[in-house]
Amino acid sequence: MIMSLLTGCIPGDGTNNIEHSAGFFMGIWHGWIAPISLIIGVFKHDIRLYEVYNSGWWYDFGYYIAIISGFGGVSLFRRKKVSRD
Repeated sequence: MIMSLLTGCIPGDGTNNIEHSAGFFMGIWHGWIAPISLIIGVFKHDIRLYEVYNSGWWYDFGYYIAIISGFGGVSLFRRKKVSRD
């Protein structure tokens, strides 16, 4: 059930087209589910990591923010181990 919720709006699923392009918030969603999209895209060739029909810069910005905050942001908040001598 969780997988069906996560993949409900996966890039390349046909919900976006030229008239209805993916925007900023869809870019954030696609960035968060990028690892799942990659795995599904190996088996289904019409599924992509990135939505082809997007609004341009705002979609790109949302996608990039989600990728950075989802994967790289975790390392910014880790504590460094303090060695006791």
